[in-house]
Amino acid sequence: MADQERLLHVDEEGQYKGRHSETDWEEDDVPGPDSKSIFGWKTALFVTLVATICMVSLGYIMSDWAFYMPASTSVETHQDAPATNMDIGMNMDANVDNVIPVVSSAKISISIPMPTLESISTVTPSSLAPIPNDQDKYILSNDWDYQAPPQRREYFWTVAEKEYNPDGVYRTMILINEEYPGPMIEVNEGDSIVVHVDNQGSNATAIHWHGMYQNGTNHMDGTVGITQCPIAPRSKFTYEFKVIGQSGTYWYHGHQGVQSADGLYGPLIIHSKDERHLQQLGYHTDRVVMLTDHYWHLSSELLLEYMKSDAENAEPVPMSALINGRGMRDCSDVGGRRCDNSTSNVGVLPFLFEPGKNHRLRIINTGAFAEFQLSIDEHEFAITEVDGVDVMPAWFHRMLINPAQRYSMILTNNFAPGEAFWFRAKMIGDCFAEPNLYLQTETWAPVRWQSMGGGENTAIPMSNDFPEAITQICKDLDTRKLKPVVPMVAPEPTVSLYFRVNFEIGGWQLSRGKFNQSSFQADIQHPTLFRTIDGFNKKDEAFTGHSLLGIPPPAFINSDAFDLEREMVLQTEGIQVVDIMLQNFDDGNHPLHLHGYKFFVMAQGHGYPPDNILDNLDVSNPLRRDTASVEAFGWTLIRLVADNPGVWGEYSSQTVFP
Repeated sequence: MADQERLLHVDEEGQYKGRHSETDWEEDDVPGPDSKSIFGWKTALFVTLVATICMVSLGYIMSDWAFYMPASTSVETHQDAPATNMDIGMNMDANVDNVIPVVSSAKISISIPMPTLESISTVTPSSLAPIPNDQDKYILSNDWDYQAPPQRREYFWTVAEKEYNPDGVYRTMILINEEYPGPMIEVNEGDSIVVHVDNQGSNATAIHWHGMYQNGTNHMDGTVGITQCPIAPRSKFTYEFKVIGQSGTYWYHGHQGVQSADGLYGPLIIHSKDERHLQQLGYHTDRVVMLTDHYWHLSSELLLEYMKSDAENAEPVPMSALINGRGMRDCSDVGGRRCDNSTSNVGVLPFLFEPGKNHRLRIINTGAFAEFQLSIDEHEFAITEVDGVDVMPAWFHRMLINPAQRYSMILTNNFAPGEAFWFRAKMIGDCFAEPNLYLQTETWAPVRWQSMGGGENTAIPMSNDFPEAITQICKDLDTRKLKPVVPMVAPEPTVSLYFRVNFEIGGWQLSRGKFNQSSFQADIQHPTLFRTIDGFNKKDEAFTGHSLLGIPPPAFINSDAFDLEREMVLQTEGIQVVDIMLQNFDDGNHPLHLHGYKFFVMAQGHGYPPDNILDNLDVSNPLRRDTASVEAFGWTLIRLVADNPGVWGEYSSQTVFP
């Protein structure tokens, strides 16, 4: 289908025919299929963006602060999903030789309106009003029905700019329904999530559902330039997908530019019917704790500065650390910026826990760049979940958490009512490229033990941090002792690939991140998924892989259909087990996120990987997750079962804007 035939809601003069009320949401906003596609999804594409790898299953690498620029899209694909494993979206018993291709029907509609001067919103006096931020909204109810039948959970979101002061300093932010952070989505496994997005902002946007498999709904992944065009200003888009085969702690965030750094993010919690069984330690309360590096400028300003000529890959340095969107700065020491730290939304709120009971904290690093080190004075805690995978309890007193990662901790105690301790969240500042006069790397929140029905505990903590030196090296938490509760053997690889991760200065003195000489540049009007569907519909051998040897190999970098310099695509045929060795030649730590999958973390290290690494791997039950890091001048070996049909982004980025 030609791209010009996909335009929907655009008149003869190219102007967007918009809708302006909640009642305007019609079923045809997400059109049904009207044409057959032979993109049978036996093929998997990984678009590698640094960059990124697109896995078709498409893979991608993404450069630090490299960014997508989305358009308003409605895509609906109906297909019979292949059998999937509950945890990782793979059928371990599948016979690769007998994979039945799933024929998909697809109708893709795009509107790409050009914003006019009249469409650009401005800050009005009403938008300066403080926004309530009640930490209780991130406490999960004990009355939640884990056994409820599957249902459709529907949300209406308006995305718009707002002047807001999370730490006292006012700045323009991009918020959902004027909330910061965004509203929590809480569902059961098997539910359908329906989110109607009304973009009333000045710029295009898109929402990525971080960690969702999107099996059968690849077009709902929210990745601009890969699975969708951006949602244009003054237009709407509906995301709809079913949660299948996964549970745990996830989040969503803007995937246009770096809008997550502007406030466009929030938690997504999925309950399993067996949640209390899978969690090996019982708990009395359950809450979300988001850690965020906070900037005082819009990400669009920071991007221009970061990506300019002769910038030498110096990532923007944040100003403050926030806990659940709250911090506190001294307004006399903010460089004359407009500041008010007396409003009700400023200041980190205390954590109140009942003594003698266990308490679950779902920690999410929702930041753009900084790795956090987290601890609670004089407390140990058990980690019981990693990126949506329940793990056997392992005890720590400090936690390292990179951008986009999630850990659940169970906090136990033998402390008396009335005692108080500091919850410490510290950005590892030694990993920042440049000094920042206004940087405050650490924030604190009181942890108060308080009996139900007893007097209020208002004690100021007098506790002490742990005495050992705090790490100043950015890398993953040592997860070798974290073993999934549901064991899974890592199958033998059928394909092995090597990706070199580094930054290079090219023409015009532009520093760009690369995977194997490829640096991703999004085609926002012709996303990879759309071009791939067109190629398969037309039986174009460049897309099907038949142009190589007459028979497509099990996996290959498709340089026939895609420009390797700007879009590296790893294409797989059938179900493949893929080993990817990522070697980082950069001086910065790079979190890696793969859309649509969880992968096995087989090994990590510094320097060069050992020659005999494959002979010494523990394949019995390695950790599975969706976001892992490659430390500076280090390496990470991951293994995944490519069985989720679609075009999926994989990116390595010190600044994770997944």
